[in-house]
Amino acid sequence: MKTDTLDELWAVIEDRALHPKEGSYVCSLLDHRKGIDKPLEKVGEEATEFVLAVKNGDPERIASEAADLFFHILVALRASGVDLADVLAELDARRH
Repeated sequence: MKTDTLDELWAVIEDRALHPKEGSYVCSLLDHRKGIDKPLEKVGEEATEFVLAVKNGDPERIASEAADLFFHILVALRASGVDLADVLAELDARRH
């Protein structure tokens, strides 16, 4: 994944959080009556689907489910008030 793609996706999630749009999937997760539980449920669901795709050995499905999982993790990060930059800094610190 190119960093600029990740940055652009994060920017869209941030924009939806700050400027809700009717019909937005991101807004429906961030503003759900269940609160943070809704994005967390989606992370769990997508993680399970990713694991099953890997177990089944389907490269296209693995990539698709990984993308879904990344996306929902980003939404859950935003819902929890953690910035993507903090996660990237942590990953960078672990490389050294």
